[in-house]
Amino acid sequence: MIRALTGYSTRRPWKVIAFWVVLGVVLSALTPALFDRVTQNQAGGFLPRSYDSAAALHIAQERFGVNPDATTVTVFVARSDGKALSAADQKRVEAEAAKLGKRRVIMPREDDGPQRFLIPDRSQTPRIAPAMTAPDRSFELLSVELIGNRADKGVQGVYRTFRDAARTQFSEAGMRTGFTGALADTVDTVDSRKTATTVGSGLIMGLIILLNVLVFRSVPAALLPLLAVALIGFVAAGAVAGAAMLTGLKLDASTPGLINVVLFGIGIDYLLFLLFRFREQLRARPEQSAREVAAQVSGRVGTAITSAALTIVAAFATLGVATFGQFRSMGPAIAVAVLVTLLGSLTLLPALLAAAGRKMFWPSRAALRREPREGHAARLGALVTRRPLMMLTASAALLAALAAGLIGIRMDYGQGGSGAQTPAAATAAEISRTLPAGVSDPTSVFVTATNGGTLTTDRLDGLSHALTQVKGVGQVARTVLNKDHRAARIDLYPTADPQSQQARDLASGPIRAAVAQHTPAGTTAHVGGTPAIIADMSAAVDHDLTIVFPVAAALIGLILLLLLRSLLAPVILMLSVGLGFAATLGAATLLFQHVLGKPGVSFALPLVLFLFVVALGTDYNILITDRIREEMRRPGTARAAVARAVQHTTPAIATAGVVLAASFASLITSPGNEQMAFAMTLGIMLSALVVSLVLVPSLAALLGRAMWWPIRPRPIAGGHRQDRATEPAPEPDRATAL
Repeated sequence: MIRALTGYSTRRPWKVIAFWVVLGVVLSALTPALFDRVTQNQAGGFLPRSYDSAAALHIAQERFGVNPDATTVTVFVARSDGKALSAADQKRVEAEAAKLGKRRVIMPREDDGPQRFLIPDRSQTPRIAPAMTAPDRSFELLSVELIGNRADKGVQGVYRTFRDAARTQFSEAGMRTGFTGALADTVDTVDSRKTATTVGSGLIMGLIILLNVLVFRSVPAALLPLLAVALIGFVAAGAVAGAAMLTGLKLDASTPGLINVVLFGIGIDYLLFLLFRFREQLRARPEQSAREVAAQVSGRVGTAITSAALTIVAAFATLGVATFGQFRSMGPAIAVAVLVTLLGSLTLLPALLAAAGRKMFWPSRAALRREPREGHAARLGALVTRRPLMMLTASAALLAALAAGLIGIRMDYGQGGSGAQTPAAATAAEISRTLPAGVSDPTSVFVTATNGGTLTTDRLDGLSHALTQVKGVGQVARTVLNKDHRAARIDLYPTADPQSQQARDLASGPIRAAVAQHTPAGTTAHVGGTPAIIADMSAAVDHDLTIVFPVAAALIGLILLLLLRSLLAPVILMLSVGLGFAATLGAATLLFQHVLGKPGVSFALPLVLFLFVVALGTDYNILITDRIREEMRRPGTARAAVARAVQHTTPAIATAGVVLAASFASLITSPGNEQMAFAMTLGIMLSALVVSLVLVPSLAALLGRAMWWPIRPRPIAGGHRQDRATEPAPEPDRATAL
């Protein structure tokens, strides 16, 4: 199957390229609109109904008409001269708010680009309502509801337009304003990092291009990987969105961005694997046509690429068993995207090699004819095989030292902004000096009648009074009944920041205990709101970690077993990538929790990091071990075979690792992704440069052919055994310079 795909692609390269170009252009235009239909905003919506906060969210939507796609901005309004608001001032505030609530906010043209007709229009009329007045009448709060995810650029543009209009309108009325909430904090953070994001993205892209130029000394080899992977990425993103629509799967708003980064990295990896082997074979057989070499190389490397991609698919597919919906949807989405990338790697990339031929390495075609001198790769191979025990000990000690940072690790379930000193954060701090910190994001208790009767506020007075006695609850709002009086909502304003651990402990502990004790007979009650949702997310994630880790490890191990046809080698590879995972998570814990003083590491980091580092790290391990086994089939000692394998694969693995790490480093420009960017970048570098190029080869040098027990590769008399594609044997002493 693999050789059939690669063979057809190299025989009909221009047809394959044209197919991908057309498909990529069409889907690049349609995908934004498709993703808009399959993303959801509320984190609580990813929890099963069995969780208390998820049940509360369902009641809020069904009984009180709460829009699950709504995001709330709190507007702070005060007199410019600092005096208390008079009755006339309050009427003026209400009048200005009413005007704003009747005005449709148009999405700025610069936020939708030239494809305006394809991108959903976020223009909308905000819902504005009075929220609360400070006890000393120093300010009044307004609640503004906008529809859409705060990560959506269109929604951010609508917010900016509304904010600027409100600021101007209230200023003309002698009032000053402030804006806070998750959307306000996100926009403030994005705006403050706009220059750094643009410059950082440009530098990372430039680094990738420069690295390819230095490695291949070729313009096509530097640029074609980026263009090809971008094309595959458009198709993969469209496939993910289409699959989600067909299955009814809802994606988190961050999933599309994560998919782009993943596909860019692994797509470049696979093309680099092909390019390095293509150049090696062109040097070895200058008399052979480039199209024949492309077919042979694609068929040979395609097998390793397929196995590597399937490990990623298997790892992320295990998230389908997770209880937390954000994980459960992200896993299959990335699995689908990787499958499309694999298809592109077996068709589009071989077609590019066949179409370009030796011109792929223009203008340095002389590099294909000359004998490259031994470089860093050859010296590394010699060192690893000459001092395997020393190299094994040094690499294992480095990883173990970093893994020691796991001692005392804590999870951070904060869902707020970046923690930077934004105007939104300053507004929130000013509000909290007078009102409870939770006033802009209350914890809500939802009560429903179970006996077919109706509810009255008097019937719920006991519960409301009990909630006022809970330590940590600053204020309890009046009870609100829905239209048919069969459901009620009681809003609580904790004194703690809704994003803090204190607020989560309060919601999941004393508040839920008070509700359970004082809920009237014939009714049921559920606690909702951000702190309660995050507390339930914590329980769901803890549960998922105990399931996904062993299932993913078992599936990856099974794939390695089938690929390597060995019992010992898969164990070695799994232990090595496991140590790399522990070292990466330990380093992230050391930096963010112990050095920078963060509450802990992001709750999603261990699971996502495990899947990426284990799956992508296994990619590099598959490449090096596959080459080691291939070289061990040639005459000579096992250590000589390991040295040749390291020599040949180091350029590909090192370059691919740096490129993939750079793509993950680009996440650092996105608010809230600093930990993910650091951990993924370090994890890939450790997997490529330490685990795959030092640790695994050192073990292979020590174990020799016993590493492949029980089916040990035996040297083939007369040279290298020809495979079905009659791939030429690499010359024994030919080096691939780094």
